[in-house]
Amino acid sequence: MNNKQLQFGRPVSGLICLRFLTGRRRLKDLLIQKDNRFCADCNAPDPKWASANIGVFVCLKCCGVHRSLGSHISKVLSVTLDEWSSDDIDAMIEVGGNSSANSIYESYIPEGYTKPGPDANHEQRAKFIRLKYERQEFLKPSLRIVSKKDNLPSSISKGTTDTLRSTSGSQHAGEIVQFIGRLKVKVIKGTDLAIRDMLTSDPYVILKLGQQTVQTNVIKSNLNPVWNEELMLSVPQQFGILNLNVFDYDMFSADDIMGEADIDLQPLITSAMAYGDPSMFDNMQIGKWLKSHDNALIDDSTVNIVDGKVKQEISIKLQNVESGELELALEWIPLES
Repeated sequence: MNNKQLQFGRPVSGLICLRFLTGRRRLKDLLIQKDNRFCADCNAPDPKWASANIGVFVCLKCCGVHRSLGSHISKVLSVTLDEWSSDDIDAMIEVGGNSSANSIYESYIPEGYTKPGPDANHEQRAKFIRLKYERQEFLKPSLRIVSKKDNLPSSISKGTTDTLRSTSGSQHAGEIVQFIGRLKVKVIKGTDLAIRDMLTSDPYVILKLGQQTVQTNVIKSNLNPVWNEELMLSVPQQFGILNLNVFDYDMFSADDIMGEADIDLQPLITSAMAYGDPSMFDNMQIGKWLKSHDNALIDDSTVNIVDGKVKQEISIKLQNVESGELELALEWIPLES
């Protein structure tokens, strides 16, 4: 396009694009360093997300917990999808990555305490990450923040001290949550789900986004259930990961887990908001969530404008279970709709 590049379908000047690419190279050089090739929180390989203000690279599953902390504690950015400001990149480089940050945030992990591993479930990750960054339980006691007036030792890097100061401004109970849109999730069907009764299961699906929880109906005695059920969630500004769990309903005891998965909403929401009113465009692909070893995707999942609506079809392999797949369809609904 004559010395122009397209970003989210909009022309960007060659000068801005050059700066963007230069920043990308600096970020990539930091990411490929040995200590940054594994998630700072669970040690999963090949992290593709980062907390820009803390200065760590994290995997998709830990990224969801970071987002739930709020940007005042952890400013989450995608290494591959998001545009980084020079300040964000400078902060990451100044900290130096995972090893430097963990030498501070994990310096006082109690003896016998085990960090979550790559196969940890969402609850285990959430507990550890909140203890680590929100409550600062593993910091040297003299560095823990009690109030904004605390003075921090000058030996800590600027990027990290900025984060430590920010953690004192945790959200208060009753704070108003700002929503940016709505998410319609159609739970279509399950395939080859796990057996939890004698020969079958009574499956249902629970979705969690932030403080919201919705669920499907129970399908009796069926390992290949068809729900075709639509569930609606409001999407907060700090939307995080959509958590999915499948359970087997049991009348007389606790329901048994039949698998779980984390759904990354950023490709859908970022693409939708970049294009604005989808009714102004013909049917087209506008984004993609790529299959990788650290997510539950069976195949790459594209984000499309279809008949004036932003939609995404997803096929996932349930995690932490012997078998089971699920098909979903997502639709982004702007607030004004």
